[in-house]
Amino acid sequence: MSILLTAFGVAILIVIYISSTTLEKQLQNNTKNIDLVVGAKGSPMQLILSSLYHVDNPTGNIPMIEANKIAENPLVQLATPISLGDNYKGHRIIGTDASFLELYNLKLKDGKLWSKSFEVVLGAEVARKHNLKIGDKIFSAHGLSADAHQHDDHPFTVVGILIPAQSVADNLILSNLASVWEVHGIAHNGEHIHGEHCDHEHDHSHDDHKHEEHHNHTNEAPIAVNNEKEEHKHDHDHTEHGHSHEAHQHEHIESSHPHKEELVTEKPQDNAFIKSIGEDMIQDQGVEITALLVKYNSPAAISVLPRMINQSTQMQAASPAIESSRIFSLLGVGFDSLEILAYVIMIIAGFSVFISLYNALKDRKYDLAIMRTLGATKAKLFAITLVEGLVITFIGGVIGLILGHIILYYISLQTSQSADFIQAFSINPNEVIILIAAIVIGILASIVPAIKAYKTTISNILASK
Repeated sequence: MSILLTAFGVAILIVIYISSTTLEKQLQNNTKNIDLVVGAKGSPMQLILSSLYHVDNPTGNIPMIEANKIAENPLVQLATPISLGDNYKGHRIIGTDASFLELYNLKLKDGKLWSKSFEVVLGAEVARKHNLKIGDKIFSAHGLSADAHQHDDHPFTVVGILIPAQSVADNLILSNLASVWEVHGIAHNGEHIHGEHCDHEHDHSHDDHKHEEHHNHTNEAPIAVNNEKEEHKHDHDHTEHGHSHEAHQHEHIESSHPHKEELVTEKPQDNAFIKSIGEDMIQDQGVEITALLVKYNSPAAISVLPRMINQSTQMQAASPAIESSRIFSLLGVGFDSLEILAYVIMIIAGFSVFISLYNALKDRKYDLAIMRTLGATKAKLFAITLVEGLVITFIGGVIGLILGHIILYYISLQTSQSADFIQAFSINPNEVIILIAAIVIGILASIVPAIKAYKTTISNILASK
């Protein structure tokens, strides 16, 4: 029982320390070069979780043209667009550009960077877990769930594999933005809007413009005749239906405007006005991205840029530093509670060692007395009792270390692929401290029984026997 209690206490502490340490390290690695995340309105924490840690659904999309305006701001040093939408066996496929590698300090281990649509670069863990290599083809699944509908008609080709970065990028699949748009049929529409549709719309508007000018110069008389026919027909209806007040008023208005053609005919507009309307329509139907990862160019941007985005645009700006600290503070409450529980269990284990050794002395006092008669010193009996408590807690500590890593491995299997941050079999420096603490508790629990063994009186014990 003492060994099991010690093992449970040590295992819980191992899980807590390794999880909290690796989590804090991941929080730092994933946000160290990112000062701001710009995305759709919603929860700032959800935006950070989805865009930086890839463990939540996005808050929505933002127009690419609005993101470009922020990227061109003098206060911005680097702005990296990301577009989410698909995954491969739980690993998210991120549409982005080459600046993503600069932002996360990523380097290629094998292959090259994508040069066209449907070429991908794999994170180190993605390639390792699924045994993928250069030239392999993968099929994405719609959405962020591994068991979602698969896009069988759009295979991705692996062209590069990244060096392990100890960040969330190890579990991501990177491609260009066009790949994410095209796999959902967005890029074709975008090309149509920016290309053929724009020219067609402009030509159509220009033809209408010429038609209206010709109509104004050659068909003024027919317009007047049509107006007279309409007035005659209106008068006829007016007589048949009892001279309604509205009809009479309408007739009076028409007769008082001899230049009715100016009201009917639209005045021709210049080409600049028509072009402006076309550009507005293109902007309204432009492509979208999920978020923009921003690196500041100046410390002044800390107070200026987020406020400007939140107040002047339909987007929101979230600070990774603030939201990450909130995340860790929320998780820290749970970690602290579990840590207290683990220490309580280890203290209970120490009491168990004390009780077991103290009760064992009652049954072994005759053995200790015989040992004294055979030449054992009091110090030797004292040391034997201490070593017994030490061995119990040492065995329990070793079992706890093994059990803790098994629990961590099980947790890592249950987490999402993109959130696989726990190194289950890595050795943490705190493990040695925990094992030493368990041994110290065993020694302290053994002191009282050892003192009792030291004070063993041979004559009284043998006489009572």
